[in-house]
Amino acid sequence: MAAGAVVFAAVTSALYLRRPRPEAYVPGREAETSGEITRSLARDSPDPSRPTSAPPVGGAPAPTPAGETHPGEVVFRDEAESAGLRFAHFHGRRSTQLPEDMGSGLAWGDYDGDGDPDLFVVNESGPLTLTPAEVAASPAHAQLFRNDGGRFVDVTQAAGLAVRGTGMGAAWGDYDADGRLDLAVTRYGTNLLFHNEGGGRFRDVSDASGVGGREGFWTGIAWADFDRDGDLDVYVCGYVRYDYDPEKARETSRQFKAVVPFTLNPSSYPPERNLLLRNDGGRFRDVARQAGVDNTAGRSLSAAWADFDGDGWPDLYVANDVSDNAMFRNLGNGRFQDISHSAWVADHRGAMGLGIGDWDSDLDLDIFVTHWIAQENALYADESRSMKLTPDAPLRYVDQADMFGLGQIALDVIGWGAGFFDYDNDGRLDLYATNGSTFQEESDPARLVPMRSFLFWNAGDNGYFEVGAKAGEPFVTPRVARGASVADYDGDGDLDLAVLVHGGALALARNHGGNARGWLRVVLRSPASRGGGAPRSTTFANGARVVLTTSAGSQLREVGGQPSYLSQEPPGEVLFGTGDAATVERLEIRWPSGKTQAFEGLPVRATVEITEGGAPKLTAAPR
Repeated sequence: MAAGAVVFAAVTSALYLRRPRPEAYVPGREAETSGEITRSLARDSPDPSRPTSAPPVGGAPAPTPAGETHPGEVVFRDEAESAGLRFAHFHGRRSTQLPEDMGSGLAWGDYDGDGDPDLFVVNESGPLTLTPAEVAASPAHAQLFRNDGGRFVDVTQAAGLAVRGTGMGAAWGDYDADGRLDLAVTRYGTNLLFHNEGGGRFRDVSDASGVGGREGFWTGIAWADFDRDGDLDVYVCGYVRYDYDPEKARETSRQFKAVVPFTLNPSSYPPERNLLLRNDGGRFRDVARQAGVDNTAGRSLSAAWADFDGDGWPDLYVANDVSDNAMFRNLGNGRFQDISHSAWVADHRGAMGLGIGDWDSDLDLDIFVTHWIAQENALYADESRSMKLTPDAPLRYVDQADMFGLGQIALDVIGWGAGFFDYDNDGRLDLYATNGSTFQEESDPARLVPMRSFLFWNAGDNGYFEVGAKAGEPFVTPRVARGASVADYDGDGDLDLAVLVHGGALALARNHGGNARGWLRVVLRSPASRGGGAPRSTTFANGARVVLTTSAGSQLREVGGQPSYLSQEPPGEVLFGTGDAATVERLEIRWPSGKTQAFEGLPVRATVEITEGGAPKLTAAPR
């Protein structure tokens, strides 16, 4: 019996070892090498003549509703050159150092108050090996483009905004409540703040304001009035404490069969702290540690202010690379409660970009996060209403990316800029996600590997479908994309997308066809107020919640709540798609002060401007 058992074991082992094995999964080659469970999550693009390819959980596939806007009806074209956006990122050859590869971003904002969004684009002067004289002589610097009715004029020099160095992010905010947008810029080095003097000129107040003077690797930046005193505070993400060591620069590691130099691996360096700069009459003081949001264990890249729990106070979500993401609930007393783990959003992945929006139209805010290769993207849906909540767990989220078509497709890419936007104006929030590698080209290590970006169409209960192949050149051509953000720059009633390309030209994906359906652009302002202890609104209504209702249902937007990656949407405004509705039944605004206003019977295909406490001013039809 013993001999028989030995023979049986030997035969069994031989058969096991000779069994056919599936090809090993290799990140970057998901479609070729994974034939098992992850491939079952793939979805074909929807076709209006047949049911969608993937059913909602617990149900059968639903056909595209009659009259539904098919994503193929909207096409994006890169019109940066023809629109006057002549910009080139990074000058010279990379020296294979981490700060060089992480930037840069861009920021939309109506700095001159003429009603259309202008564009500031951050730049990197070149490799970190440049001398100060070479940085000063580099043709690569930040640029400000003034929007003149859909055509852009480079006004950088006249504005005094030719920022040099290793630029990362930018954000507009009226920190002194004079009604004009000022500009903050983050860098590998020191941060900058420029005061809008009016007349197209800006003054560097970085040191005088307390925003500058701190050396570090600063990345994402976001304005909010966290203490609701009527002036803007600013949160600044710190990435890693980067330090170039010639000896360690020779070291390498392998990540998914690719050789990664020590100097490009964020895990080689300890995390940098984050800053919460509280505005006290135009002078900023860092209160991050006292408030409990310095996030010293996180390598932070993006931060979003949004009222996640709906209590009127702006909360904070931070995307961290190779460290746990963080969610901080605003307690309304200058301090925050760390609910990262209890809310189930403390994912330890390589998080880069953030999109904040109500993807499923249930009137609460969900979170989309882009990640590094082989980690999928995440869609944290707010499921608090169906969960048991406690004081220690006031919010609950569930990552539903795989369930709704956003996970598996991202295994092969490295994601950066991201955001919710209703590109076809059907009343549902779609998504963009820009992609670009941090791996170097094998044939030329000075170049990074380009990747195709994603456009996700929201099909309602059926989730998202990636339709970039049908959406035009900006979503077909591989690029080394980084920061990105949307705005209706041409005033035609649909949202366009600007994308910064590392080491390349700026891309402007103009939306053609999205305005075939109705829309309403909502522009909010609040008069500056001083004194008193009651909560007040900022001049550009940062944190205002807007709910629009039509015959098809209700939609939620929050002003200033979506940072993308190192980037910003136009402050003080939101754009709704209204589908086939003839009118807006109700528009309700909850101002940051806590006051509410509601208006009924508004037209579609119009811009409505509302000053807190005032009547709406309507401008019908696009230019």
